[in-house]
Amino acid sequence: MIRYIRRAAALLLVLLVALLLNAARIQVLDADSLDNNPANRRLTIARYDQPRGNILVGGRSVTGSKDTGEQLKYERTYRNGPLYAPVTGYASQTYGTTLIENAEDSVLSGTDSMLAPFPLWNEITRSQQPGGNVVTTVKDSMQRAAYEGLGGRRGAVAAVEPSTGKILALVSTPSYDPGRLSGTGPSVTDAWEQLNASKSLPMLNRAIRQTYPPGSTFKIVTAAAALDAEVVTDPDADTDTPSPYVLPGTSTTLPNEARGCEKASLAEAIRVSCNTVMADLGVRVGLKGMVDAVQKFGFNDTGLRIPSGVAKSNFDTEMTDDQLALSSIGQFDTTATPLQMAMVASAVANGGDLMRPYLVDRTTTRGGTTVHQNGSRTYHRAMNPRTAMQLRDMMVDVVENGTGSNAAIDGVTVGGKTGTAQHGIDNSGRPYAWFISWAQAPGSAQPAVAVAVVVEDAAANRADISGGGSAAPIARSVMAAALGG
Repeated sequence: MIRYIRRAAALLLVLLVALLLNAARIQVLDADSLDNNPANRRLTIARYDQPRGNILVGGRSVTGSKDTGEQLKYERTYRNGPLYAPVTGYASQTYGTTLIENAEDSVLSGTDSMLAPFPLWNEITRSQQPGGNVVTTVKDSMQRAAYEGLGGRRGAVAAVEPSTGKILALVSTPSYDPGRLSGTGPSVTDAWEQLNASKSLPMLNRAIRQTYPPGSTFKIVTAAAALDAEVVTDPDADTDTPSPYVLPGTSTTLPNEARGCEKASLAEAIRVSCNTVMADLGVRVGLKGMVDAVQKFGFNDTGLRIPSGVAKSNFDTEMTDDQLALSSIGQFDTTATPLQMAMVASAVANGGDLMRPYLVDRTTTRGGTTVHQNGSRTYHRAMNPRTAMQLRDMMVDVVENGTGSNAAIDGVTVGGKTGTAQHGIDNSGRPYAWFISWAQAPGSAQPAVAVAVVVEDAAANRADISGGGSAAPIARSVMAAALGG
């Protein structure tokens, strides 16, 4: 009898060990795969079981959370959603996250280990902390000035503090209310379909995800390359550029919108925006020199993040001389995001040093304790300091005596450059209106802001656009807001 009891006990022991091993396999070895299984809703339910942390602008939250009473308890809300959508992105229970909502999701959702009171606390307890907050670098008055200036037209504005790289405004219009996508159900699905079907592409962040031919605003980059390479040693000296100018190796004549461009100096070519002079200077700098120069400004960088990814601004690395000539005036395959062109203006304003742009100042716990602090970092030395000073003078001349007069602010030193970019088949599309600029308050040691504006559907004739009629007034309002405290 005892023998049978021992056998039964041994069998039960084997079964117990098997159960323990299986439990260990499920809880330890297979935990991650089970957690990540789409059929497992526990993590999703836990994710929305507490309010999401907030995104702050100027010390005020532009996001919130509401209790829905549903299984996925808390749903994201937005204050002034269309105004801040290019900054926040959306946090949707159906469609996931974008922009800051995506890049800082671990902080906002409370899963970031840095939010825990002790190291490895979340891993040991398999819990999450209350969602932390994200404090942005955006200035509310500037964001509003840019949004209202665009007035719903297709376009974008990016504004940067030259000395630090802080992004002070990031606007894209037409915009959308990200709160329409926050929850689940037919209304969210319908909103998603409507937004994606819209020809105006309201969910496209034109400020950092759309590239445009930069047109004549790119002439600032070409001028920097020419001065640094000493192809031009005196900006006020006449060049030997003929007008009309025949593109190298072709019989195609490059036109000028402006008058008096024959043999014009670099300073005059910037002031009135001569295509011929700038195209010729690009060819004289040469392909290698131009590629080296543009990359110092950030062109061709596929890894720029703010913390969301920024689309690559393009300058071809293999071209014939006629293509290089066109690229040097912001045409051919040259494209740039508005943020990239704000970086160009910023480098000029900051004495040649280009700071890495960033949108998040710091992240904090729900109670306000700083978890991570971002700071200023040099991105590249874009040009020599002397070159930057010469370009500053030229950009001031554009505003005071040239095509950028609509950006002038009384008592303020403003530098700018207008641009018109043709596009479409045989350049049949309505030109894009560009303006890049910077502003320095009286008595200040350095410029306070650098701005880039692009308007896709500028309702003006080409001459008005070239004169800064569409984009320059928007830049002026944003700069005024920056200086207004």
